[in-house]
Amino acid sequence: MTNQQGRLRTRVAVFACVAAIALIVDQLTKAWAMAALSGGQTVRVIPGLLSFTLVRNPGASLGMGSGATWIISLVALVACVAMVILGVRTVSMKWSMIIALAFAGALGNLIDRVMYADGFLNGKVVDFLNYGWSVGNVADIYLVVAGVVMVLLILMGEPFSEKDLEPATEEHSQDGSADSKADVL
Repeated sequence: MTNQQGRLRTRVAVFACVAAIALIVDQLTKAWAMAALSGGQTVRVIPGLLSFTLVRNPGASLGMGSGATWIISLVALVACVAMVILGVRTVSMKWSMIIALAFAGALGNLIDRVMYADGFLNGKVVDFLNYGWSVGNVADIYLVVAGVVMVLLILMGEPFSEKDLEPATEEHSQDGSADSKADVL
């Protein structure tokens, strides 16, 4: 096995572990919410800041798109496939881990849409974390955290692909030979 194959196996294993653990936590918290918060009750955790209220959301964030649940589900399905591909193709363990977290968030909500469906991909997401202005779940937290960390990784210049690892001082011309940027400019 080459060094590159070993790194790929490690990234795949880390991606799978992060995604699996995050997904299990998401699904366990949703199962708890459905069992403990039945009947529409609200449990205040931090008055004025956080309470638990069970809500079945047919839409996306903040209830947007509630009439297009199947479209949201289809987009989530495509996003999940893309995240698996990106998560194992990246050269960066940081990118792989954060994409795995986003994957777990998207898959966690997609599982809800499939399990609690009124029709094909037409189910509702289990939300229970009530912030006063929005109600969400652990999967939503994963998606927000992953988005913020992705922006930070980009700003810090964390390489994503092999291309990002190439020296910035060379640029390939049409005939395939490498010229320095100074010569090209």
